[in-house]
Amino acid sequence: MNTDIYFFTGTGNSFWIAKKLSEKLENANLISIASLDQESIHTSSEVVGLVFPVHIWGVPKLIIDFVNRLDTNSARYYFALAVNAGQVAATLIQLKKLFLTKGLNLDSGFSIDMPSNYIPWGGAIAEGKQQIKFNTALEKVNHVAKCVKARKIMPPEKGPFWQNILFSFFYRKSFPHIEKMDKSFWADDNCTSCRICEKICPVQNIVMKDGKPAWQNRCEQCFACLQWCPEEAIQHSKNTKKKKRYHHPDISINDMLNCASHK
Repeated sequence: MNTDIYFFTGTGNSFWIAKKLSEKLENANLISIASLDQESIHTSSEVVGLVFPVHIWGVPKLIIDFVNRLDTNSARYYFALAVNAGQVAATLIQLKKLFLTKGLNLDSGFSIDMPSNYIPWGGAIAEGKQQIKFNTALEKVNHVAKCVKARKIMPPEKGPFWQNILFSFFYRKSFPHIEKMDKSFWADDNCTSCRICEKICPVQNIVMKDGKPAWQNRCEQCFACLQWCPEEAIQHSKNTKKKKRYHHPDISINDMLNCASHK
């Protein structure tokens, strides 16, 4: 059974999950969505999976664009893993509805709890707490692999009713403005013009101007630029300067740069 696993990652969580899942599945190909340039996306695999982070309690724009470019084949088995910090809300329900507009069915959808990278609400949690989340996530990946191998058809996982209603409202209100939320990013005097932020951005939203990064209003809010800056020079608003950065410890900056490079 050939499987294509497409993933979108900002700080390595989704990439790590995708890698671990690929190890459990036979003949699985890992494909970074950020590396895809073509307008249409074609796959000959029998099984297609999506691994992506939950952004503002919903599906990131990059994933919506990907699904809209994906060729349609209702005979395939489609599944998704939504990586979040404990609140998947109605993300996978939203994704299932998007699939239906393409004449496809999201056959299964799973929530994976991982450490948060949303630094405006707090820096990285302690390494011990991170490891607990990693261990639990690996158990979930084993479960997902068994379901995918068996091609189980099941409803997408979701949060409690109140969360789905309230957080979906926040998502709908925020979504039209996400691309321009990069106005809160800035680089302090520790910036060495290394250009890692420019290279690592999955949507090529950063260019260097006068030796400093400048954001171009097509942000995904993945925080790759801030979390991977080797000098911790990139800040968000006024309250991130002393907060501990986070990216997955098993994913290297070279891994991320390869994910973001376009073919």
